[in-house]
Amino acid sequence: MNHSQNVDHESVLRARAILLGSGRIGLHEEIRAYRVLAQVGPLTYLPKLVRALLMLSHLEFRDRPEIQLNLVAEALTAVRRLDASEPKRTELLIETLNDYQHQLYTLGRRAEGFAVREEMALTGRRAFKDGKVDSPVFGCGPLAAGLAEEGRHLEAAQLYGEMVEAVRSGGDPSDGRLWWPMVEWSAELDAAGLHDAAIDAFTELSAAGRAELEGGRSSLSIRVWELVRLAQLLDARARHGEARTARGEVLTLLAELAATGERKSWSNIVDWWTVLLGLSGRADEQPAPGEPAPPFGSPDGWSPDIRRAYVEGRTALEETVAVLTPLARRDPRRHLAELITVQRRLTIRSAVHQRGHHYRFMENLRPLFDEGVTLARRSAGLGEDQGTDVLARALTDRSTLLVAGKQYAEAHDDFQEAAALLG
Repeated sequence: MNHSQNVDHESVLRARAILLGSGRIGLHEEIRAYRVLAQVGPLTYLPKLVRALLMLSHLEFRDRPEIQLNLVAEALTAVRRLDASEPKRTELLIETLNDYQHQLYTLGRRAEGFAVREEMALTGRRAFKDGKVDSPVFGCGPLAAGLAEEGRHLEAAQLYGEMVEAVRSGGDPSDGRLWWPMVEWSAELDAAGLHDAAIDAFTELSAAGRAELEGGRSSLSIRVWELVRLAQLLDARARHGEARTARGEVLTLLAELAATGERKSWSNIVDWWTVLLGLSGRADEQPAPGEPAPPFGSPDGWSPDIRRAYVEGRTALEETVAVLTPLARRDPRRHLAELITVQRRLTIRSAVHQRGHHYRFMENLRPLFDEGVTLARRSAGLGEDQGTDVLARALTDRSTLLVAGKQYAEAHDDFQEAAALLG
């Protein structure tokens, strides 16, 4: 095909002059030039047009999703025009599809967004068979998270399992790349009712975490958080002896942190805590039938509409707490348990919201965790069956926050009390 047919050659000359000019040009002018030149030099200019359109959508229209969607749709049309033999076509196509599904989910067009995620996964699998990408699960991450959101937990677990296997076969499993897909895999196995398989997966993660810590590639704090989560999974299956062993290791690590701090400086590790804390509260976050839910365990895979609803839902929880608080004072045996559940949901949502916004996170979150412990102590004081477990959970929650805030001595005290309560 002759791409120069029906092209205004004066427009082509002007476009080339704009790009070759000595002055700095804006992104809008650059895009206009690429639109023209892509007609006569698609191999060279279509990728540049795609990149520029995606950049414009991110830089100038972050708060205007309809415009972002139109720009990404144009970028998607452009990348599809690239010849299938182009080496970088697959990566660019999946990158553009990823932006496209993100905008669809932002606008609440979930079915369309999910279909785009399916296309991403299929494109990646085909490219792997053709030898164009190195991983058999290239582009599959968003689909796995989407399956989790829709409650298709077994399918999500199977896909996350493939992702784990791809990491295992790609090198040293203790190099850090295994951690997140293993968390996601374990989370979806647990959600699918395969609880012992979830424990097995998290136990493997824990073994890799121990190797990372011993090799100086991970922090004591991350090791504490993963062991706390492992103990929670074990206790839920009445494997209390193994859970006590995990808690004993946590106490040893917390004693070291309280005495000497981290073995070396680490930054930006709070995200590990928020993901595992959010996962610990999933049982109290059951969606209405047919409604999507967050993919707990996934650090970055939440759809924009799901994340927005989860965070904005704090307002309703705050209002419920305000209603239940005086009722629980007057009749604690009737209302305190519900208040504790709602208050913990509010606390965990607030912590998850702080993910990526670490400024003053301790100042913002500490009062919520303190209130959780106060309420749990009242519950334990009633002498009811679950009171001790509720207090141990609240103390554990606060201990993990204190580790995130580097207040290690307090964290040790809280966890020591929690471990004693659990026997």
